[in-house]
Amino acid sequence: MQFDNDLQSIQEARYLAHKAKEAQQEFQFFRQEQVDKIIKAMADAGYAESERLAKMAQEETGFGKWQDKVIKNQFGTKNVYESIKDLKTVGIIGSEQNGKVLKIAVPMGVVCALVPSTNPTSTAMYKALISLKCRNGIVVSPHPKAAKCTAEALRVLSDAAEKEGAPQGLIQCMSAPTIEGTAALMHDRNIDIILATGSTPMVKAAYSAGKPAYGVGSGNVPAFIERSANYKKAVADIIYGTTFDNGTLCSSEQAMIVDNSLKEKVVEEAKARGCYFVNSEEKQKLAKAIQTNFRINPEVVGKPAAYIARYAGFSVPESTQVLLAECTEVGKSEPLSIEKLSPILAFYTVDGWLEGCHKCIDLLRFGGIGHTMVIHSNDQPIILKFALEKPAFRILVNTVASIGAIGYTTALTPSMTLGPGTWGGSIISDNVSAKHLMNIKSLAFETNPVNKGECVTSFSTPELSHTSTTQSSFMKEIEERLIARAGNRPIKDSYLPYKEQQQKKESTKKEVYGSGLSKEEVDKIIKDFKY
Repeated sequence: MQFDNDLQSIQEARYLAHKAKEAQQEFQFFRQEQVDKIIKAMADAGYAESERLAKMAQEETGFGKWQDKVIKNQFGTKNVYESIKDLKTVGIIGSEQNGKVLKIAVPMGVVCALVPSTNPTSTAMYKALISLKCRNGIVVSPHPKAAKCTAEALRVLSDAAEKEGAPQGLIQCMSAPTIEGTAALMHDRNIDIILATGSTPMVKAAYSAGKPAYGVGSGNVPAFIERSANYKKAVADIIYGTTFDNGTLCSSEQAMIVDNSLKEKVVEEAKARGCYFVNSEEKQKLAKAIQTNFRINPEVVGKPAAYIARYAGFSVPESTQVLLAECTEVGKSEPLSIEKLSPILAFYTVDGWLEGCHKCIDLLRFGGIGHTMVIHSNDQPIILKFALEKPAFRILVNTVASIGAIGYTTALTPSMTLGPGTWGGSIISDNVSAKHLMNIKSLAFETNPVNKGECVTSFSTPELSHTSTTQSSFMKEIEERLIARAGNRPIKDSYLPYKEQQQKKESTKKEVYGSGLSKEEVDKIIKDFKY
C-alpha cells in the first residue's frame, strides 16, 4: 500500500524522534572531554565541506551566491565552535556563595530544529553543534526546497560525531518534510524543545506546539547614516550587507536612511559602487513584483539585482549591485518598506538625527521590531541615544548589519538564530547559542537555619581555602560523584527510555485467557474443579 506524503512524513517524524531520544539517553552520561572531542570533530568536518555544501545549497534553492554561502558555512562551524568550545556543559559548571550554591548542567533532551531555505546548511550545522555541546539529540525539519543539502550537511556532522564515539542516531534529519510531518515532530513526546528559525507562521506554529520553544522573528533592518559618519565606509558597509548572499540573512540591511546634509555625497558614492536608483515608473513595477499583500514573493528572494529588475519588467546594467528606490512613507502605503531578502533598499532622506531616529523606529515596527538596526555615526551621544531608545535588541555601530548581527564583524555571540525578544514575540532577545540549550540545577545549602544542629553547610572548608589546586581537586571529586549518581535509573516506568520500557513490559507480560484470567489461574481452576 502506498501512503500519502503527509502520512509518510508524520511516520518519519515519529521514528526519527524516537531514534534520537534513544541515542540521547545514552549521550547524556558522556563526560565533558568526550563531548568536546565530538563537537570538535563535527566542526572540523563541516568546515572542510563548506564549499561543496555551499554549492549544493545554491543549486538546490536558487538563492544567493555560493561564494558567500561558503563564508556562512565556515562561520556556522568554525566561528560557532570557537565561541562554545570552552563552555562547560557537563556536571558542576559554577559555584556561588562560597560553595553554598552549586550549579549543575544537565541536557534538555531532544531538540526539534526548524531550518530555513535561505541558510539551509549553515543553520543546520550551527544548530547541531550547539545542541550536542549540551548533550542533546537533534531532529531537523528542513525546508522542502532545501531538504537534500540540509540532510547532507547533517550527514557530514553525524558521521564525524559517530567516528568520535557519539551514539548512533543522535543527529537526525527528515527526508520528506511536509507541514503535517513538521507539526507531528514538534508535538512528538520524544521532543523536549523547539528551535525555530524561519517564517513568522512557522515560528508561531512552534510556539503553539505545547513545548518550550525559541523562535525568531523577521528582520526589517534600517541603516542610518548620521551626518558625522564616515559616509564612504557607511555606503560600502550597507552595500556589502544587502548584497551578501543576495540579502538572504534576516539581519540584512533593508533601508538606507540618510541625513539630508549627506544625501548628494551618499547618492554619488552609491552609484559609483554599482547601485541603481529606480525612477517612479520602475519603482511601481518593482513594488508590484516583490510582494503580494505585503508577503515577499519567493521568486525574488536571494536573486541578483539585474535578475529582479528583469523580473519586474525593466532593465538595468548586469553589473548592478543594488536597486534603490526613494521613499517617504513607511507602512502599507509603501510596499518597498517591507523586508525584501534581496539586494533592494528603500532610500529615505531625513533632516537631522531625531527625524532619522523616528524613521528607524517606524521601519522596525513595520515588520522588524526587536531584531536589528545599524547606525553609522561618529557622535557618541547620538549613538548612545539610539542604543537606549530604539526597539531593537542588536544596535550595531559602524559595521555591516547582515554579518555584524550574527557576530562575524562584531563581538556578539556567533549565531544563526537571532532572538527579537518579547517585542518581536519571542522569549529570547539574545543570539541563541549552546548556553541556551542546557538546564541548570542548583544545589543549595542552608544559609539561614531555622533549627540548630551540626551538619554539612557547604562544599567549601577551611582546609580547602589554602590552595586553588586543592579546591579544584575537591570540586572535581564532587562532580565525579554527581555524574556517577546521575546514572541511577528512575523508578517510575514513564521516565525510562522507550526501549527499556518495552523490555520491562515484555519481561512482566502474562498471557491472558478469557475475561482477564492468566494461564496460571486457568490451570488452577481446572485442577481444583470437582465433578
